[in-house]
Amino acid sequence: MSLDLAAFARALDQLPDGYREGAFAGRRWGVTLNQSPDGRRRWLWGEELGGPDRVSANIYRLHDGLRLLPCEMPAETVVAFVLGFRPDSR
Repeated sequence: MSLDLAAFARALDQLPDGYREGAFAGRRWGVTLNQSPDGRRRWLWGEELGGPDRVSANIYRLHDGLRLLPCEMPAETVVAFVLGFRPDSR
């Protein structure tokens, strides 16, 4: 799987900061997204509600582009999650 970081960045920008619940791959998830005051660093934590799965990453916006640093999982897992997560409407 090749990483489409441009699509990942667009999808990430659509997610609001703070905690949200929603769906990914037919399962319920709780997701927290935070951002540094300067907007250059975001960190993502998601966990399957009532299940064992987790997703976690730090995302940096650098002068030469986006840098994705997943926490103890493949980058493809984080990209697939962000592209596929659908937050509940409020």
